[in-house]
Amino acid sequence: MGLYLCVFDGEEELDGVEVGFYADFGTFRNAVVRHLENGKAGSRFPTLIHHSDSDGEWSPVESKKLESELLQIELEFSRLAAMPVDGWRKDVAERRRIELRSLADCFFDIDGEPLINRLVGLVRLSQRRSRPILFQ
Repeated sequence: MGLYLCVFDGEEELDGVEVGFYADFGTFRNAVVRHLENGKAGSRFPTLIHHSDSDGEWSPVESKKLESELLQIELEFSRLAAMPVDGWRKDVAERRRIELRSLADCFFDIDGEPLINRLVGLVRLSQRRSRPILFQ
């Protein structure tokens, strides 16, 4: 099953990110814990790590915290070596000719757009429009 993160204003969808499978989002969060939190889940990035990935939402207030966390993750991941990708991510990387130079490059949405950048855009939209980010 896929994970779709989105912002709605009433019935109108303002933007959304197709992350991939729930396991892909788990791989991203596990990389954060392993590489940036020394195995202590949520010690540095609690808004990202402690939220359930199965349902719910990030509020606009949480989105502000999440933006800060994502920007720090992007900075630190960009300094770390890339890891192998497999499955649909390998196919997308090959098809879109994505160069995996750093750990940040290894995470992208189903269209091959950098995942962290897409999430930052979503949290900024959430803040601007005072709407939550929904997990679907």
